[in-house]
Order: sequence, then C-alpha cells, then structure tokens
Amino acid sequence: MSTSLNAARRTAELAEVASGEVVDLLVVGGGVTGAGVALDAAARGLSVCLLEAHDLAFGTSRWSSKLVHGGLRYLAQGELGLAHESAVERGILMTRTAPHLVRALPQLVPLFGDRGTRIMAGFRAGDLLRRAARTPGSLLPPPRRVPAAEALALAPGLRRAGLRGGLLGFDGQLVDDARLVLALARTAAGLGARVITRAEVTTLTGQGAQAVDTLSGNHFEVHARSVVNAAGVWSGQLVDSVRLRPSRGSHLVLDGGALGVHGTSLTMPVPGERNRYALVLPQQDGRVYVGLTDELVDGPVPDVPEVPESDVDFLLSVASSVLERELVPSDVLGAFAGLRPLLAGTGVQGADLSRKHAVLTSSEKVLTVVGGKLTTYRRMAADAVDAAVALHGLTAGPCRTRNLPLVGAGTAAAAPARLLAKYGTEAAAVAALDRPERVSGDITAAEVLWAVRHEGALDADDVLDRRTRIGLVPADRAAAEPVVAELLATRA
Repeated sequence: MSTSLNAARRTAELAEVASGEVVDLLVVGGGVTGAGVALDAAARGLSVCLLEAHDLAFGTSRWSSKLVHGGLRYLAQGELGLAHESAVERGILMTRTAPHLVRALPQLVPLFGDRGTRIMAGFRAGDLLRRAARTPGSLLPPPRRVPAAEALALAPGLRRAGLRGGLLGFDGQLVDDARLVLALARTAAGLGARVITRAEVTTLTGQGAQAVDTLSGNHFEVHARSVVNAAGVWSGQLVDSVRLRPSRGSHLVLDGGALGVHGTSLTMPVPGERNRYALVLPQQDGRVYVGLTDELVDGPVPDVPEVPESDVDFLLSVASSVLERELVPSDVLGAFAGLRPLLAGTGVQGADLSRKHAVLTSSEKVLTVVGGKLTTYRRMAADAVDAAVALHGLTAGPCRTRNLPLVGAGTAAAAPARLLAKYGTEAAAVAALDRPERVSGDITAAEVLWAVRHEGALDADDVLDRRTRIGLVPADRAAAEPVVAELLATRA
C-alpha cells in the first residue's frame, strides 16, 4: 500500500534523495511537529523529504500525557487565543482527521471540603470553548456536579473520608501519542513524502543538509529549496540562534486495578499551589499514568530523559492525597519523562513559560518551529509551511490538513475492538495476518509483523518502545524482547 513504511522503502528513498535531486522542502525531525509539517507540505503538492535521527516519535512526542487538550489550563492563565486554538484543534482530531485515535475521557475532580466553585467555573468556560469550536456535545458532554456516591462509582479507589462529591468534565484522550505521529508520517508518505529514519543531520543550511545513515555509516547530502527544523528540544543543536528552555514532564505507570481507577481519570489539585493539578489517567490496557511535573532543566539534552526520585515522590504524594490507599514506590511499574521544547523566557518555573509556538528564521533562512503543544501540532505545521512558501516563493496550494483524514480514519470493517481502537480501518488487515500468539498482554505477533511491514519499525526497540509501548513497563519489555527479536529475525 502507498502509505506503508518499511526497510525496503527506506533504502529506495534514501538512494533517491542522496542522488542530487532537489526537493521543495526538507523537514528535520520525526516527532508530531515534523510529521505534521511533512504531511501539510505533501498535501499542498510540494516534494518533501523528512529526516529523523532515530525513529518516528522517538523524542518528546511519545512522552506526553496522551491527552488532546481543550485549552482549559490556558484560560486560567489568561491566554484566550491559545485556549480557543486548542479547542478547535481538539475538535478537528475528534471529528475529522483522527477519530479512531481520540476518545472522550471523563475527568473527575474529587471534592474534599472545597466546593469547587472556581473549578466548575473553569469547566463551564471550557465547555463554551467546546461549543465555539463546534465540537458536538454528543462527543464531549457538558460538565456537571456529581454526588459522592456517583464519584465513588466512577472511581472506586477514591478516599471516602471527607468526600463531598465531585466535578465531572470531559476532554480528549489519544489511544497513543506515538501512533498519532505514525499516522501523520504514513499519511504524508501516501502523498509522496519520503520519510527516512536513522538519518542523523550533522549540518543544516537553508539549502539542505549533510547527514549520516546510522545503519550503514554512509554520509549523504539532501538538497532542498526550503528547510524546516522541527527537531524539538534538539533544535538549538542544529540552529545556533534558537534558544530553548526545556521543561521536564514526568509520569508514573501504575496498575489501575490496584488504585481503583478504570475508565474515569482523576484531576487532583496540587496541595499548597493555585491552578496546578496532577492527573491519574486510565489506559486501555488497565494501567494508569500518574502525571505530571513541570520542571525546568539545564545542561545537555539526553536522548531519553530519566525520571528523578523527587518526581516519583511528588507524584505518589499528590495521588495519595485523594486515594483510599497510600501509594509507595513499589507500586510503580514504570516511569517516563518528556522534555517540552519551550521558548526561553524569564519564568522561574516551567509552568511560567508560554505554550505558544513560534516559527523562527535564521540568518541562513532555516525555519525552526518550536514551542506549542501536541494538540496544536497541525496549526504549527501549517504556519511553518506557510512561512516556507512565502520565504522561498514555492508553488503550493492552500493548507488541506483541516479536513484530511489520517491513515486508519473512516468506516472500519468488523475486527476486534482492541484493534479497531489502535488501527481503525486497518484493524481487519492486522487481524487477517492470523498470528494470534501473544507477545505481551493482548498484543499479538500479528501486530509486530504489521509494524515491520507497514509502520516503519526497523528493530525490536521500534516495536517495543514506539509501535506497541510494551517498553513503558521494564518487566514487560524484558519478557517480550526475545519474542519480538525472533519475530523480526524470521518475519514469518
């Protein structure tokens, strides 16, 4: 199929771009922003090459809370424009471009003593944003108060003593953030974009890049009429004038059954702070993610950030404040952290830096798109391509991504519900591989083979850490790795 990414396609397209051909747009970075830029440009009829040093969604894009925010937090900060933008983009994802990857997530704010008047006012303002964005109430119902009995029915693990009830709102939740990136990249590939992973850029100019194929060690050049640097927190390593202040967002992985949290998430005020909340986010596999922190970090940017013990203690403490049982470090099955590529500012805390995005132009006419949020990736991409077209006089059509369905969107044939939630219209094709052997949990050999044949997975790490997310729990990863390695070796 035209959207399939695999080793053979990578080899062929790497040879094409290294042959001296000049593409209209070179994109550096295979996260949600870079993949979004590649899709936007390809949809406008531009020739596109995307280079990613590691794998699709290798960096910050796979370490998010897996939420598609409606902008409620930005309202509290007085950033009405950003809040409205987020609500609009959430609606586009849920109704047009990726309805198979985004679902409505109930969000419960348990009330202990506090009447929640201010929080409910925020919920209602968020619902006004939802209406302004024309997202149907059938997808995201309006907020309401619930009594203590209903709060406990929604989240049986809540602390009963002092529980006065709760506030129930709704937001969008991704099945998986890495799968959104993959859908963007594959949709772009279906429109002719060359998506090349394991291609590390060493030098970037306004006319292209020098890079190395990290699989073979061979060096090559890509020539381009325009260049967009979408390398996230690594953008400043490619363009010296870019100044970022990364902020670490940590999450813990726990057993939802042990916590008594299943289909409804919890939003918990951080004790002693105003307008800061932590989250308990249920996942399809029965796990929950507890997050998140917002700590500015200095020094070199690591490939994979570590979660410090201080973040673990903080998140366990906040979650324990609303749960019946006190959480301890032994409850933690896994942990992950992402570094947000925030524009440098004067704030002393990560929460003080704006989530607005910017498109910066270097002296060599390299465009760098930074800042922003996963939810608003499409607007970021559109602004970056608009800037490239204007700066270099490229012949391109208008932005089409507002109504362009991603791979997997649409009416799906009958297939297991779990596969439909991950693969959409491709679920039946995954099931048709007829390899039901379990790799980890409900994940089967068929999904591993599909990842290699159609989703660009080149090794076991790609499968474990980004196509299936087995790797979020180290014990699960260790058990599954030999099975996945064998499947990749035989491709049977």
